[in-house]
Amino acid sequence: MDPHDAIAELHGLIGGPDITFAVIFCSPQYETGTIAAAVRHHFGDTPVFGCTTAGEIAPFGYINGGVCGIGFPREDFIVASALFEGLANFELAATIEKTRAAIAERDRLAAATFPRGGAVPRGFALLLIDGLSVREEQVVSAIATVLGDTPLLGGSAGDDMNFRCTWILYGGAFVTDAAALLLITTTRRFSVFKTEHFVHTDQKVVVTGADPAARVVTELNAEPAAYEYARMVGQAGTPPTPMIFAAHPLMVRVGGLYHVRSIQKVNDDNSLTFFCAIDVGLVLTIARSVDVVQDLRNLFARLKEEVGEPDLIIGCDCVLRNLEIEQRQLKPIVSELFVRNGVIGFCTYGEQFNSMHVNQTLTGVAIGAE
Repeated sequence: MDPHDAIAELHGLIGGPDITFAVIFCSPQYETGTIAAAVRHHFGDTPVFGCTTAGEIAPFGYINGGVCGIGFPREDFIVASALFEGLANFELAATIEKTRAAIAERDRLAAATFPRGGAVPRGFALLLIDGLSVREEQVVSAIATVLGDTPLLGGSAGDDMNFRCTWILYGGAFVTDAAALLLITTTRRFSVFKTEHFVHTDQKVVVTGADPAARVVTELNAEPAAYEYARMVGQAGTPPTPMIFAAHPLMVRVGGLYHVRSIQKVNDDNSLTFFCAIDVGLVLTIARSVDVVQDLRNLFARLKEEVGEPDLIIGCDCVLRNLEIEQRQLKPIVSELFVRNGVIGFCTYGEQFNSMHVNQTLTGVAIGAE
């Protein structure tokens, strides 16, 4: 579809004077400058935030090559935001200062918007960040130090597994090497969540060579990383592919809990680039998949108990989950579950949950009806 027509159609579905802001998820197959111009034209003064994707989750399930979004009603929501640019030169103090300013603006807007008396509205934070910045851990950790009890969810922008450039939409323009933080306050019930469908095994591997700044592992168990990984997952002699990464992720134990450390790609020198922070001496565990469909059914049942029938679920779904679901021919079933439960979102290069950058998870927020 022509980008102007796509944004015009989206505005017809989610825009209008009753919307205080919108969030959109856009395929990198569209030219970002054209999409930004169309957003400015159709949405006018309404703030629109968003990012490019590695696939979209639309009202009719998984799609690829499209654009989808969410409009937030003025009577139930307010937003304060911050843009963090130049992530290659990340500065902790500046990130904390901008986050504090956004919190102060959120509190000012909440006091001016919602009537006094009764329950004080609560809120959550949504982070959209350049998925190739290699700065997710630093950014989310800095933000979390000043958020207090405000829960955070988020996703790393994608570019359809090309790994060239990812984009954040803020202030009517797409920018790279950046992150957008949205502090959303609402009178509605909501629940921020994270789920994954992997458990650890007793197979261990040690990182014996790495370039932590680039998230590159050169050696596992003192062997070339790609060869040793393939051997450990029963694929010796087979060049590892994204499908293999999706089916056989690695996990790290932090604070007694296991978290996935997903592989992004194999490099020409048989090193492995990861989606998350990595370092020499780290002990990794081979993970085993459990039933992703049942895991989602359990999640949606729990969310309904917490917020009632959701009006919307924003979902940040790791692209490697998407690949595994496709490989197992489960996409129609998962798409139907997403449609039935009102999930809108995108496939990511990584996810954020509270103070952590994670992989191969679905993070999000379920928002109840009025």
